[in-house]
Parts: sequence; structure tokens; C-alpha cells
Amino acid sequence: MPLPWTPLALAACCVATTTAVAEDPTAQVRAAETAFAATMAARDAAAFAAFVSEEAVFLGRDVLRGRAAVREGWARFFTDPQPPFSWESQQVEVLDSGTLALSSGPVKDPDGIMVATFTSIWRLEADGCWRVIFDRGCPVAAPDPAP
Repeated sequence: MPLPWTPLALAACCVATTTAVAEDPTAQVRAAETAFAATMAARDAAAFAAFVSEEAVFLGRDVLRGRAAVREGWARFFTDPQPPFSWESQQVEVLDSGTLALSSGPVKDPDGIMVATFTSIWRLEADGCWRVIFDRGCPVAAPDPAP
């Protein structure tokens, strides 16, 4: 089923529009991750889905395969006016081929407390947009109790 591509979703998908970003794949992926995270803050599920590859695999409580499944599985995160969490890339690494990248960083609750880390694998797709092909969050481990 095709997505209802809104102008915002299309624009958000291909964020590498400035010359500096266009020349640097690491900057492209960082900008894509930042724009992807902004879709959660903006409560825009259609724009969120635009960053997800058709063949994506999101690993969590369940394994979600494909853009439609990810969109359906993540719909619950877009229902409330307040985003349930936010994320920000701290590390981006791109293969020398410039076609595959890893982005990772903290996931924070609405109070800004780190509750998890995420790792996303991005692929430069045929249309020139970077999209997530694998995504996984990992809860922050509780510290060991004091002896």
C-alpha cells in the first residue's frame, strides 16, 4: 500500500539539499537522523514512515518487517500530543562506498532522562534518499545495587 506522501514527508526524506551536506555522506546521514527524530517531535507519522525503507527490519518487542509494518507498529507512539521519547545521533559511520551507514545515540524520555540507546543502519537508496533498513533500541541497564 503506498504511503500518502505529503510534501513534508517527501522533503524530510531527502534532507541532503545543501552543498556542504551533499558532499559529505556522514553529514547526510546525521541530517537524515536529525530529521527522522524531528518527525516524532512534530507528531508526523507520515514523515516518520518516509525515512523507513520498504524492506526495513525494526527489532523490539516484536520484529517489524517492511515500512507498512513499522508504521503500524509505531503508530502508538504518535497518538499522544507529547512525544513519549526522543533520540539524537552521537555517532555516525559511513562505509567508504558511501551507501551504508550506522547511526547510534541516546534515547531520552520526556524529562530528558536517558532510557535507552538506539542503533540504526541507513542505506542510500536509488532515489537518492537515506532510509533506515535496520533499527534496534536497547534499554539502559540499571546499575548494580551497592553491596
